[in-house]
Amino acid sequence: MRPARATRLIFLLSGIGMASWAPMVPYAKQRLGLDDATLGLVLLCMGCGAVAAMPLAGFFTHRFGNRDVIGISGLMVCLALPLLTIAPDVYWLAAALLFFGASLGVVDVAMNAHAVDVEKHAGKPMMSGFHGLFSVGGLVGSAGMAALLKAGAPLTGSALAVSVALLAIVLTQWKHFIVRLDEDGHVRGGGFRMPSATIFLLGFLCLVVFLAEGAMLDWSAVFLRFSRGFDASSAGLGYAAFSVAMACGRLLGDRITAHVGPVTIVRGGAFVAALGFFIATLVPWGPAALFGFVLVGLGASNIVPVLFSAAGRQSGTSAGIGIATVTSLGYAGMLAGPAAIGFAAHLSSLPTALCGVAVLLVIVSFCASIVRR
Repeated sequence: MRPARATRLIFLLSGIGMASWAPMVPYAKQRLGLDDATLGLVLLCMGCGAVAAMPLAGFFTHRFGNRDVIGISGLMVCLALPLLTIAPDVYWLAAALLFFGASLGVVDVAMNAHAVDVEKHAGKPMMSGFHGLFSVGGLVGSAGMAALLKAGAPLTGSALAVSVALLAIVLTQWKHFIVRLDEDGHVRGGGFRMPSATIFLLGFLCLVVFLAEGAMLDWSAVFLRFSRGFDASSAGLGYAAFSVAMACGRLLGDRITAHVGPVTIVRGGAFVAALGFFIATLVPWGPAALFGFVLVGLGASNIVPVLFSAAGRQSGTSAGIGIATVTSLGYAGMLAGPAAIGFAAHLSSLPTALCGVAVLLVIVSFCASIVRR
């Protein structure tokens, strides 16, 4: 089905676009002479741009349909990547990152809303596979950009090469995106409605899961280095183990969801992820920590896709508005969560703070029935 293929490719584009920035960060730091504190503030602009744009993306998809919102925001991502390499000072870099983050945020909401329509049309779970392609895109984007730079390609030229590849995806797939369909295949109408309480609860659950993912990104290496005695060169193994487990779980997730149902995915997945945090923090042995991080990746891998699908199926709210609300709350958790963990670790200890994340995941497990079809 062409819309399904187009959806897979736009998830891949989003992963490639986001991850391509990571190898460019050291170049921006060196070129503009930024210290660590300034760089940290500038990097926050990307997330702030995404969170600020997501509610607008929900309105745009509700008003104009998914096709053009995906296409235009995809073009914006292609434009933003080269701009990041030519910003002449820190203020222009901050502005470029706001634009880049906003573009990715709009793509994120629109592609997930479109994925809900594709799922409805196919009559089977597909969201986990789409998110698996996003994870694959992350690996391809970071590795591809790093390979170009290592081969001696200029920074701006490398960014342009990635942008051209992404542009080809946007231009060839634009016409294959569904505008916006209801149960009978007709374009949905109706005015704007505030999201329901159910949508906000789904958003809270998404916030917790994204907080757990942010904890792995920002704190797993620190935990292994200073709490489990890993040397600095191998402390990154924790996040690598988590990432591989999550990618594998998502690529298999649609079959598992079709077999056991969305409630079991959320209930069991949140419990497994919580168990992973507990094992990593309570068993004072390095390999046990790595095993725990694998469990976190496997358990969390399919919760967010199921939550997005549930948000897009709520009656009385368009898929775009529902997913925009859930996504905004989720990304807010990813942005603010690691800082909250750092504050909690300062008051107690990092293992204790990570145990707190496990307790929140247990709460997610108890709330799993909200995603029942």
